Amino acid sequence: MTRGARWSGEWGRPAEVTPTESAPVDVDVLVPTVGRTAELAATLAGLAAQTEVAFRLVLSDQSETGDVAERPAVAAMVRVLEAQGRPVTLLTHPERRGLAEHRQFLLDHAHADAVLFLDDDVWLEPGSVQRMLDALRSLDTGFVGSAVQGLSYLQDRRPHETEPFTLWDGPVVPEVVRRGTPGFDRWSLHNAANLVHVAAELDVEPGGWLPYRVAWVGACAMYDRAALEAVGGFRFWESLPTGHAGEDVVAQWLVMERFGGVGIVPSGAVHLEAPTTVTDRSVDAPDVVFAHETHDAHEHQHQHQHQHEHEHEHR
Repeated sequence: MTRGARWSGEWGRPAEVTPTESAPVDVDVLVPTVGRTAELAATLAGLAAQTEVAFRLVLSDQSETGDVAERPAVAAMVRVLEAQGRPVTLLTHPERRGLAEHRQFLLDHAHADAVLFLDDDVWLEPGSVQRMLDALRSLDTGFVGSAVQGLSYLQDRRPHETEPFTLWDGPVVPEVVRRGTPGFDRWSLHNAANLVHVAAELDVEPGGWLPYRVAWVGACAMYDRAALEAVGGFRFWESLPTGHAGEDVVAQWLVMERFGGVGIVPSGAVHLEAPTTVTDRSVDAPDVVFAHETHDAHEHQHQHQHQHEHEHEHR
């Protein structure tokens, strides 16, 4: 594997090894983007602070002009990553066929054993990627998520929403989560700044982490690539209309039931709380993909309809 980031004292020296798209790294960071500049630049700045891990950035732009990487703030952060010795792959993917298809497009360009799907409006605390990678490896699980937190809600405590919080006790094992199952009620953990408040009550030393049970983790999730591909990745996109949301829920539920999945606390992921660029959420992907399944708790489905959309609205 390549080493972590070169520090600024080395930026002016020729690189010992020129970063290439196929260079071996620990993590491929997959970032889909459309219509954002400032938020994307902040996201890339957060990645530049992940100095311990060898990673490659794969950025896919769906804007009509396809020039997001040329905009000054974004271009500057790309140059920082390259100066650090990071391989950077810049892609354009102008045809809009939905969120799931775009994620599959990114996954098709991944080579590393671990892939981090990171949305273009998330800032990561230094050390976050290392903690996620450490958890993924040591827990031997299918995915590890760092839930994004809206710090504008730092004074907004919601004990009724953090009540489902449960640490993993013992090895992480597969579990089935669907609407109407007890695990689905954990969706509220990731509203607002709930996980910040949970973390404040735990005795976790700086740089440490604890695994907890999740319903899913949006916007910042690291997968074991082999596990994600074993369940088909995001190829279910072909069954969905372009206007959909919840594609990450589907992928994680599929991975969880075969390989397990967790969140880690504290989370160093901060939601930038910008307006969504996904305005058409008329179809909820889990409702389509899992429509053939039946559960004893069908009567709860309407009550919980589109709860993960509400999660984004309350950040």
